[in-house]
Amino acid sequence: MRKALFPGIFGLAFIIFVIGSYVIVAQNVVSGEWTASTRTEESGKINLSFERNRENGRSNQGSTFEFADLQGLTREQAQNGKVSFRLVREAGTIDCEGTFVNGKGSGTFRFTPDMGFVSAMKSRGFDFEKPSGRNRRNDDVEDRLFAATTIGVTTKLADDLRSANFGPLDVDDLFKAAIFKITPEFMAEMKATGFPDMSMEDLVKARIFKIDANFVRQIHEMGFDKENFEGLVKFRIFKVTPELLNMLKSEGFADLSSEQVVKFQIFHIDQDFIRGAKAKDPNVSVEDLVRMKIGVGR
Repeated sequence: MRKALFPGIFGLAFIIFVIGSYVIVAQNVVSGEWTASTRTEESGKINLSFERNRENGRSNQGSTFEFADLQGLTREQAQNGKVSFRLVREAGTIDCEGTFVNGKGSGTFRFTPDMGFVSAMKSRGFDFEKPSGRNRRNDDVEDRLFAATTIGVTTKLADDLRSANFGPLDVDDLFKAAIFKITPEFMAEMKATGFPDMSMEDLVKARIFKIDANFVRQIHEMGFDKENFEGLVKFRIFKVTPELLNMLKSEGFADLSSEQVVKFQIFHIDQDFIRGAKAKDPNVSVEDLVRMKIGVGR
């Protein structure tokens, strides 16, 4: 009886060991180091960065967080002393321990991904397990879940983007939407301004260069209603203002391309220079003004 019992106990122990090992594999824990600083422009926020060792080098991801997002950490605690806090998101949980000195902190962290998030996103058309040809450094599921946790990717965001009827989107697009706060409302506003076929890349540019519906309307109201989106990007890059456009229009330069408008900024051609040139030649062109500005004869 004892001989029969021993293999049974041994077999049960082996099964428990195998199951336990499987759980450990399934709940892969990512670890690394974190640094933080409370010296931000907004008092209720903290800059927090996470660094990990990976096969192809070190990976660093950082963002600005609300203190309310970090369980167990207040602004007072983030000044001096030992701390233990966590960031809990749909994609996983980051547990942190360390020390703060004069508002600057450092320590170690452990990330536990939530594999249920992968299934939830896949049912919405976003496959976190599918390799990406555009961002191969973050092809591991754990890497993507870690990034989704730090930047706050949610199933609600996925639902919102799908409801906007924006067309086919992938996980990289989902991340961009979260990082640059590209909401269905912003998409609808930009489409309503005369750009119905904007891509996610275009929307990212719009956020980066602060091109919103109000800016587009201002440009159109001044007669520059034929500009494509890239023309508006150039306006922002070279700091073309509504005031400049109004001045050009008042001086008789209304029917200009974005390239021509930008030249006035690049070569610092102001109203006084334009009027001085027109006093000599009322039909002076943009190219003539540029040549005169750089000292090249017509």
